[in-house]
Amino acid sequence: MRIRMLVVPVLVGICGLALVILTTGLNAQQPPAAQPPLDPCGGRSAQPEVACPNDVTKMIAALPAKAPAAPAKPRKVLVLGRAAGFAHSSRPLAAATITEMGKKTGAWTTDTTYDAAAFTAENLKQYDAVFLASTTGEFLNDPNDAAATAARKKAFLDFIRNGKGIAGIHAASDSYHGGAGPAGGAPLWPEWNKIIGGYFKFHWNWPTAITVKIDDPASPINATFKGKSFNINDEVYTYAQDSFSRDNVHVLTSIDYSLMSDSDKKKENPQRTDHDYALSWIRREGQGRLFYEALGHHESIYYDNPQMLEHILAGMQYALGDLKADDSPSVKPGSKAANR
Repeated sequence: MRIRMLVVPVLVGICGLALVILTTGLNAQQPPAAQPPLDPCGGRSAQPEVACPNDVTKMIAALPAKAPAAPAKPRKVLVLGRAAGFAHSSRPLAAATITEMGKKTGAWTTDTTYDAAAFTAENLKQYDAVFLASTTGEFLNDPNDAAATAARKKAFLDFIRNGKGIAGIHAASDSYHGGAGPAGGAPLWPEWNKIIGGYFKFHWNWPTAITVKIDDPASPINATFKGKSFNINDEVYTYAQDSFSRDNVHVLTSIDYSLMSDSDKKKENPQRTDHDYALSWIRREGQGRLFYEALGHHESIYYDNPQMLEHILAGMQYALGDLKADDSPSVKPGSKAANR
């Protein structure tokens, strides 16, 4: 059963090191090998906002050396790592990844905060994009100040609609919905629920082995994959039936559902009727842009697969406006066929 409350940091994310299989064509039904537990540090410790040094070292070594696009101007990114629900231990590593990625490639500079009070219209003016590092729950809300909450939400929506970018990883989609019931609950902030592209209904527990399918091989955000599917292990989300649709987002990658085992398929109850399990996508919102990547629960996503890091780098540059990509919905208006 998924714990929906904020747990004690030392208990968060106690799980084994993910086995990532980069060879294409292997069946995702292969069970992952048992691995030793991760070090009790960083998000797995009493200092949940400080990434484990060993994780950071491995992540930096795996980072791409060059960005796919030259920045049109100096870019600045604000990372928010606040968890108002379940607190993922990988949050500080996700934040460090964005910081070090920008530093290594020269594509942007980064500020990181765990305080939603940073989301004011005036403060956001200095940033070109916001990165949501597995934010959960009502991550912009101040339960004691309705006016402050409303101002933060407005500043956030104005930010993207007026031409800036938002990128999110993993639990950025586990927010502003009413509970973790079979249907994912009701939307609590419909404008944001549409912008992010889908909200959490169910997940296959880490480490679930899946095959990642490349839905748009022509997208520059997928260039690193060269059109080839690959296998990976993570905690994998599915989205509330009515919250995700290809007529709202441009899908980049998805689960190859045909390669999942019957036993894994049965764990999702009820299943999405379309069996459409997107993993990453982009969409246009006003003059701004959104990039979302569902993988990222486990720390290994940030260092075991350099292709994933190149994918995130390209997605960040799309959100910043420096990398152009087709962001039209995967299902065009009037069409009933998905680009799958």
